[in-house]
Amino acid sequence: MKIFVSIKMVPDVSAPMQIKNGELIMDLDRAVLNAYDASAVEEALVLKEAHGGEVVVVSVGLAKAAETLRKALAMGADSAVLISTENVEATLGMDSSSFAKVLAAYFSKQSYDALFFGKQSQDTDAGLTGSMVAELLVIPYVSNAVGISREASGGFLVKRQGDSGQEMVAAGAGCLITCSNDMNEPRIPKLKGIMASKKKPLDVLSLSDLGVSEGDVAPKTRITAYRNIPARQA
Repeated sequence: MKIFVSIKMVPDVSAPMQIKNGELIMDLDRAVLNAYDASAVEEALVLKEAHGGEVVVVSVGLAKAAETLRKALAMGADSAVLISTENVEATLGMDSSSFAKVLAAYFSKQSYDALFFGKQSQDTDAGLTGSMVAELLVIPYVSNAVGISREASGGFLVKRQGDSGQEMVAAGAGCLITCSNDMNEPRIPKLKGIMASKKKPLDVLSLSDLGVSEGDVAPKTRITAYRNIPARQA
């Protein structure tokens, strides 16, 4: 069994932030592994421990994102891939569709039993990338999972949180599942895992390695401004 987990480095939303002249100012030096992605990594590791296999973590971002990948490796992932957007993200302002196109280009060349994503990223809460990747790859997609088990057929039984209750969805091998942070409690890497992570493979790819141009990842949306939430009327 081989599971790829897409993860993202995001600003620590618990750090101080402010809105000034329509710009959102965050402490970019305080970057963390997206909480929803951490749950996806944890669930992949639980399945690997129960059934054997391999867990590969993948991130699209700047060179600094390697720190986030190393944390996932310290949790127990076997290897990591950084798809570098150095000098691209800053000029294009990549959005969900941009990241989806990059990830789809990478996963289209891989063999896997499942792709795990966090259901959203805690910086934008857009929750779009996973579904866009599934659409681009034309593969089965289950959202907002709160439980995942492996079936004898090689597929997965997914418990998802719906609007009016929980649903059980059977998904065949080769599916994409987005994970809720209500699914589990991600493990905290121990010293042994942290030391071992430094020796695990971390490959770095560029957009050109995937046959993706800057024009291919031009954003479909743009943020015009940020504003504080208006105060409620008494």
